[in-house]
Amino acid sequence: MALGPRLDLRTSQTLVISPQLQAAIKLLTLSNLELQAEIASELERNPLLEMADDGDGGPADTADEAAPPADNDPAEMDTQLAAEGNAHNGDDLDVDYVEERFHHDSIADSGRPAEAGEEFSFDQVAADDITLAEHLERQAMGLAPAVLPVALHIISLIDEAGYLTESCAEIAERLGIDEAQVLRALDIVQGFEPTGVGARNLAECIALQAKEADRYDPCMAALIDNLELVARGDLAQLRRLCDVDAEDLADMLRELRSYNPKPGLAYGSGSTQAIVPDIFVRRTARGGWTVELNSGTLPRLIVNRQYQARIAAHATGKPAARARPERQFLDSCLSQAHWLMKALDQRATTIMKVAIALVEEQQAFFEKGVAHLKPLTLRQIADMIDMHESTVSRVTSNKYLACDRGVFELKYFFTTAIHSADGGVDASAEAVRQRLKALIEAEEPLKPLSDDKLVEALKKDGYDLARRTVTKYREAMNIPSSFDRRRRALVRAA
Repeated sequence: MALGPRLDLRTSQTLVISPQLQAAIKLLTLSNLELQAEIASELERNPLLEMADDGDGGPADTADEAAPPADNDPAEMDTQLAAEGNAHNGDDLDVDYVEERFHHDSIADSGRPAEAGEEFSFDQVAADDITLAEHLERQAMGLAPAVLPVALHIISLIDEAGYLTESCAEIAERLGIDEAQVLRALDIVQGFEPTGVGARNLAECIALQAKEADRYDPCMAALIDNLELVARGDLAQLRRLCDVDAEDLADMLRELRSYNPKPGLAYGSGSTQAIVPDIFVRRTARGGWTVELNSGTLPRLIVNRQYQARIAAHATGKPAARARPERQFLDSCLSQAHWLMKALDQRATTIMKVAIALVEEQQAFFEKGVAHLKPLTLRQIADMIDMHESTVSRVTSNKYLACDRGVFELKYFFTTAIHSADGGVDASAEAVRQRLKALIEAEEPLKPLSDDKLVEALKKDGYDLARRTVTKYREAMNIPSSFDRRRRALVRAA
């Protein structure tokens, strides 16, 4: 059989995602805060785009004709937005869009003068907490020049819990000094506030605090040296090692529990990023529910028509060859601006559809709590709003919902189903976990429920779970076994 080159023509279908579609998918995945950063970058690149001025006195001719007219009724627009797709006409949610269309995020949004105590004050703006490293460095500033560099290096190796993460030998080798110098500097750092900072292990941390409280006698030293026996609850062995009676040992254990095993956590770890909800859900006056986007974090964009006309007029007076690049740039910016505004509007509509469907399905949760959370999958919501499952997944990523019960990630409402023991309605896995936690919290400390007994108790509540599933849920919530819970109760009761 001869081998040789040849040309073949074949037809096939492939999925091609355009750059604009890729950008639209990216916008759908972003949270509101991430979207602000993306829009800020686009404002720098596109000279025709600018933020809409919602205040009075703005130039009317700068607004884009694609923006909704000023005389549109907001209630009608909200109703149209909620009515798109399946079962989104607002009837099931019982929303009065005329009375409930505004959500006042702040005093400035309410349109009324601030009452007493509501005035803005800069004292209300929370500053970043001082970190443990900054707190220790301030205390080290008065040290001698020979000790200060070593102390600052030791401080840099202390973790957020307050423990030194490297040995003195490794520090000495890195700095090229004697280990004795490192030990002297460490002894100084261990004298800083908070007491116990700079310890190399838990026993040293507790010992530093006991010395500060003037309670570090030989009996307490023996107790601290045998913390593993304290963890096991071996009180008889501890009495022999410490050479004390039961009453003295109980007093020592109470003293031991008063010490902080992680003293560094009393200080912040730097700037704290607060969660800003993307969606608000609240009850209406008629007992229904209203769903709305957090418009405070969604900037409104317009096309600056004055600047566009100025550039077009400047290009008109030039020869065609010289004016062509300017016109191409202008057309490109205008096209990109229109696409971005359309993509943002489509993003808002899609998020609203998913949020309304989610509230409809989980209405029992908003009314009665987590025990009534229903099993829910992405496919169920996708079928309700006639969209692809991947689109719903992107909408629920990095998005948060605020309601009377708190702030929840949208992914929180999607849980697996637990079959009912009596053949009834399936329960949500999150509801089962909360019931499991409530059973453990209500148990007698000295008679904790084993996993087998927890299975029986859950079965009485209508939850049919295997023992290994109960163990998995318990460990996922960082709840120790019944043996460990009883041992800890014995130590606390001593």
